[in-house]
Amino acid sequence: MPLLSLENLSLSFGMHALLDDASLLIDRGERVCLLGRNGEGKSTLLKMVTGEVTPDHGQVRLEDGSVVAVLPQMLPRDDQRTAYECVSDAFPETGELLAEFHQLSQKADESSLNRLMAVQERLEALDGWRLDQKVNTILAEFRIDPDQRLATLSGGWQRRVLLAQALVAEPDLLLLDEPTNHLDVPAIAWLEETLRQFAGAIFFVSHDRAFVRRIATRIVELDRGRLVSFAATYDRYLTLKEKALEEEEKQNAEFDRKLKQEESWIRQGIKARRTRNQGRVKALKEMREQRRQRREQVGKSNFQVDEADRSGKLVVDAHDARFAYEDGTPVVRDLNMTVMRGDKLGVIGENGTGKTTLVRLLLGDLEPTAGQVRLGTKRSVAYFDQLRGELDPDMNAVDNLSGGREFIEINGQRRHVLGYLQDFLFTPERARAPVSVFSGGERARLMLARLFSHPVNILVLDEPTNDLDVETLELLESQLVDFQGTVIVISHDREFLDNVVTDTVFLDGSGRVASHVGGYSDWRRQGGRFPTEIPDKPTTRSSEPKPEKSASSGKEEKTGESANKGKKLSYKLKRELASLPERIAELEADIEARQKAVSDPSFYERPQDEVSAELTALSEQEQALESLMERWMELEDMA
Repeated sequence: MPLLSLENLSLSFGMHALLDDASLLIDRGERVCLLGRNGEGKSTLLKMVTGEVTPDHGQVRLEDGSVVAVLPQMLPRDDQRTAYECVSDAFPETGELLAEFHQLSQKADESSLNRLMAVQERLEALDGWRLDQKVNTILAEFRIDPDQRLATLSGGWQRRVLLAQALVAEPDLLLLDEPTNHLDVPAIAWLEETLRQFAGAIFFVSHDRAFVRRIATRIVELDRGRLVSFAATYDRYLTLKEKALEEEEKQNAEFDRKLKQEESWIRQGIKARRTRNQGRVKALKEMREQRRQRREQVGKSNFQVDEADRSGKLVVDAHDARFAYEDGTPVVRDLNMTVMRGDKLGVIGENGTGKTTLVRLLLGDLEPTAGQVRLGTKRSVAYFDQLRGELDPDMNAVDNLSGGREFIEINGQRRHVLGYLQDFLFTPERARAPVSVFSGGERARLMLARLFSHPVNILVLDEPTNDLDVETLELLESQLVDFQGTVIVISHDREFLDNVVTDTVFLDGSGRVASHVGGYSDWRRQGGRFPTEIPDKPTTRSSEPKPEKSASSGKEEKTGESANKGKKLSYKLKRELASLPERIAELEADIEARQKAVSDPSFYERPQDEVSAELTALSEQEQALESLMERWMELEDMA
């Protein structure tokens, strides 16, 4: 019996049908990724599974006794609970009693002691101490300080606490909605490993292509109200989807040709209505109804950047620049960087390392506390805010974009606001709705519409990929590549960085800033590493990391390539280096054989559990090959 069954679900909001007789089965152990356009109803479908939303028709069935846990898309704001209280909330009554017990145990007055005894008795009756041990165990495993309040944690650590809350109840089904939002790359890598070790089923929504490739064993697409399953890897899904759309286009064209013929025939007059032709007339009516009910694929976003006159050749030049807050802790130090017109910079680093501060220095929004930052001429800057804070939630899309004007000028042409918003997939009805009811993806598209409605020659994008569907994301990538001006991107989306940027700027958290040619993968191949893939201590929103100190007397530690130079390989490392080429060749041969098997159409006719196992094994072998290649390059550099 399937763990989760979605049976003929239908749901409409007004005249718009989000779900139209949609069905899906999910078995234990599967990791199913739900893809679809922004506004198609992916988050709503997850809420149907939890019971928050009731379908108009159809049923949601869970296996008897199964437990469902949710990692929400939105992070809590100003949540004063401690991490312990948040995680223990997974057990409603017991969690409240455990949190109260911890608070009362720190007091010594008589009234507190009386209440403490009552709470203790109730906890014993509920087997609360066993649950207390589970909460403390998972907090320790996730390296979370139980007394840290959520309001003081960075977005990545808040996400970690919420995942601990979801997993502590040992759910059979885990629901995740855009789980990589607000996470830096090391936190995403940690999340990937944690989810791959999770024994239950996972049903998740994500547009992070690298994350989907790493996690999903099956792709399900929500397309025009229907759920279409692809028992394939993400890359294989893209191929199958393209073929399916081509076939659909051919079938629709053939249907429309026949309908046109029948419409021409019916107009011939009285002979079409003779008794012997009534069957043909009836068939024509059915064809008309089929055509009326056909849901066309939603058009693709169609936008372009409105470029201003070219900036000066020099955009910014920093010489020995430094920036520190009042306590003297350097956020940026010894910054020597020149940005020229047309450069496309990707800024990376763990959360809290000062990426936004660096960008503000380069834009001239902050004055350096030492050194010099020289700005170029004729600069016209547009800024994309990751929190979408520039949007007024009480105003509609039209007013947010144009301030009440009916027409705006784009690339020298006068355009109606509603027509311009349709390029970003906003219907006239949706464009007049308040932003407060928009999904995260719709807000992101509206921010892009605002961003590209003014002539600019410098684009600054802070986490632009959050909530964007894949097709809009790919269009944004192509526009940024073709943009003749300067682009500065802060992003944790590895594939987006690889596809767009020409240089990667890395902040290690000590204030040092290093620039590398190429995208994220190039930075990795050049020996790029984060200070730690899993931080030992949470970072708070209110503080920047302190500089790392070397063990030597006042001298900075060597990092990256310079640290490896001069080292001699030990006998053990020499043997490891010598064995790597053969191991890599064996893995490549195994992967090639597996990929050939997966590419065979008959492969997907095998039982679902066999298909999932083979796809998982292929993914694991590909990851193992990547690790061996990185290790080989590391040892080669040291030799």
